[in-house]
Amino acid sequence: MNVKNNQKHTRLGVELVRKLSEEGKRIFTIRDARKSASSCGIADSYVLESLHHLSNTGWVVRLKRGLYVISSSFPGMTPIHEFEIAMALVHPAALSHWSAMHFHGMTEQMPQRVYVTTTQVIAVLRPAKRPKKNQRSYSREINGVIYEFVRIKPERFFGTKDYWVGEAKVTITDPERTLIDGLIAPKYFGDWAEVYSAFESQFSKLDLNKMVDYSLRLDAAIAKRLGWILEKLGADGSILQRLESVPIKGYRILDPTGPRKGTCNKRWMIQENLPGRVIR
Repeated sequence: MNVKNNQKHTRLGVELVRKLSEEGKRIFTIRDARKSASSCGIADSYVLESLHHLSNTGWVVRLKRGLYVISSSFPGMTPIHEFEIAMALVHPAALSHWSAMHFHGMTEQMPQRVYVTTTQVIAVLRPAKRPKKNQRSYSREINGVIYEFVRIKPERFFGTKDYWVGEAKVTITDPERTLIDGLIAPKYFGDWAEVYSAFESQFSKLDLNKMVDYSLRLDAAIAKRLGWILEKLGADGSILQRLESVPIKGYRILDPTGPRKGTCNKRWMIQENLPGRVIR
């Protein structure tokens, strides 16, 4: 009897997954599954049990409460891009930091995780690490991929654009905002040297006025760090003047993750806490 029941569960589960896939619902909710179940001969009361069975077989993966993704292990299913999964986990969301920098071709270094910026706190399943008190980021693992969520205030959620990645439209920070984020939290890019290198390689392609506008919407320390870098790279005086005129009290360290030591640059009110080899 158990063998027959398992065969029935498997057959119905396969039909349900195929139906969802045909409808373009590779990421789906319980409500989506209920709508598709009726055409597969699955009773509404059996949907949750069916999803549980599919999860146990590895054909669907539970992303969070009420949300699932069809696994690439399901016959005929192509792997779903991790960016598409990231967008489904929280709203609003934008792929950011090292993930965005790699997407925009600013670095050849492949990020070891997927970085997602959001304004929300989300309840994640099976966290990759336990968040510390007052920690702004937290992560979880799905199918061997670690997703790192960076929470910001709603007024700081800007500078994003929609892009097509595979079969999905996803939101990613634009090149200018991506590099501005590097001045805020270089640890999410590898290190400060990686951020500076990206500024160098992309300098001629960047909309510098947009970058200045972004920095002014954030805070004075970011504006001063931006000014310091743009001066090194030979930006026009009118661009630098906008940043230099931003009022600030006291010196700020250039690399926010580094020690408070180094030469003080009076023009930018920046303490240059970097190894000499970083500056070319």
